[in-house]
Amino acid sequence: MHSSLTGPHVVVFALFPGIDALDVTGPAEVFAMANQVLGGRRAGYEVHLAGERRGPVETSAGVRLHVEELFDEQGVIDTLVVPGRMAVGADGPEPHVDPGVVAWLRAAGPAAGRVASVCVGAHVTAAAGLLDGHRATTHWATAERFAERYPAVDVDPDPIFVRSGRMWTSAGITSSMDLALALVAEDHGDEVALDVARILVMYLQRPGGQSQFSVPLSQPPGTRADLRELRQWIAEHLDGDLSVPALAARMSMSERHFARVFKAETGSAPGAFVERMRLEAARRLLERTSRLAPDIAHACGFGSVETLHRVFRDRLNTTPGEYRNRFRTAA
Repeated sequence: MHSSLTGPHVVVFALFPGIDALDVTGPAEVFAMANQVLGGRRAGYEVHLAGERRGPVETSAGVRLHVEELFDEQGVIDTLVVPGRMAVGADGPEPHVDPGVVAWLRAAGPAAGRVASVCVGAHVTAAAGLLDGHRATTHWATAERFAERYPAVDVDPDPIFVRSGRMWTSAGITSSMDLALALVAEDHGDEVALDVARILVMYLQRPGGQSQFSVPLSQPPGTRADLRELRQWIAEHLDGDLSVPALAARMSMSERHFARVFKAETGSAPGAFVERMRLEAARRLLERTSRLAPDIAHACGFGSVETLHRVFRDRLNTTPGEYRNRFRTAA
């Protein structure tokens, strides 16, 4: 194999039975298209599929990938990609941690130029100890158990992908292509990455800080129809009075009882839920419109531009203007 100093950038995917097919094929398509865009003007990517044993590996989709190289045959690795495998059962999504991949990552991971985990592949990388001390993300539905099992990892369940030094992690399965585009941008610049995105009809090249899911999607559905209706009503009246007293009165409950029931049903205190809904609405307006900050602050119920800025700083570590510059998708 060649390192990126003398030849193609070597990308090695760590395969194991049952992996999610798109975790491999999505990024591989991005790297292949980058090679075509580069057109031999610069060294591109050389993709290898490695595993514990040679032969076909069945994916979760039933499509088979073929391992031609063993883990212990790998030389210099510029980018080591760790796909994931997730089973959805009665208790929700459960990531699979393959012991053979974990053992190889412990040996090969420290020497790789960078390590990129796709979706719940972050659980595998964390089990190998490579994410200790790093900020990381994973599929939002497994983020809580990820944080519980690997307390040395700074888990952020919100972004599409996260870079922490040479460690990269991405969120849900389709974000693997966003992650691969970011790797191409780091290697060859934004212009090449944007050309790849256009050709692959990835109409939005999403930077890593953009949210991977909406607030309603991240909340449990709950069992009470009245609270489901209230959550929908909140989403439609963000510029109104959504204080605990106002919401409790709407539900004909005492404030204390309402707060207790709401948290039991949604996992969030009413005030925190409302703030997240308002923040998400502001993000959408910044991404998709040219509306000014005072208008957005009013429409989303923040009351003032100062409050809008404070929430963005506290929750996203950025300002509304900086967020718009990064994620705006419409004039």
